[in-house]
Amino acid sequence: MITLDGVLQAPGGPDEDTSGGFQYGGWTAPYGDEVFNKAMQEELQQADYLLGRKTFEIWENYWPEHGNFWPAINAGEKYVLSTTRKQSDWAHSHFVDNIDAIVQLKKSDGRDIQVWGSSELIHLLLEHDLVDALRLKIYPIILGKGKKLFSDDSTAAAFQLTDNMVTPSGVVIASYKRAGAVKTGNVAV
Repeated sequence: MITLDGVLQAPGGPDEDTSGGFQYGGWTAPYGDEVFNKAMQEELQQADYLLGRKTFEIWENYWPEHGNFWPAINAGEKYVLSTTRKQSDWAHSHFVDNIDAIVQLKKSDGRDIQVWGSSELIHLLLEHDLVDALRLKIYPIILGKGKKLFSDDSTAAAFQLTDNMVTPSGVVIASYKRAGAVKTGNVAV
């Protein structure tokens, strides 16, 4: 979930992540609709999750009590990149502490692994060229500040649009798969 200017911080509520003085928590709420909810349910049914510690702690305090809405989150395997946490009472939670463990996880058999939130983790994955696909929910809003999806350290990569839709509230849901290296050239007039 990102804004037009790439912010992904605290989409779910005002108290979700106020770090850096962020004041716009819950910016996705006005855009919820039935079409969006259906698309989310389909996406969440087919995955396990790789999360940064901060996002995991937000989820860990929310989803066990609210999982009836999207039960796949509680049932899915949750892999957490953290050098400070090693365990959780939340079922199916596993902790890894370095990029090599993520590379091994990526090579393993199993369901797709999705990353939600976790801006620092996403930056690390993009820097190490470990992203096979992007599933973006682009909201028609600019916040101007907050944690961003992309950093200047991302490895250059091309992606191909594989699916897209626009919800009645104006959220663009776009899926991209990795399409090799960036190609350049001259634009003919």
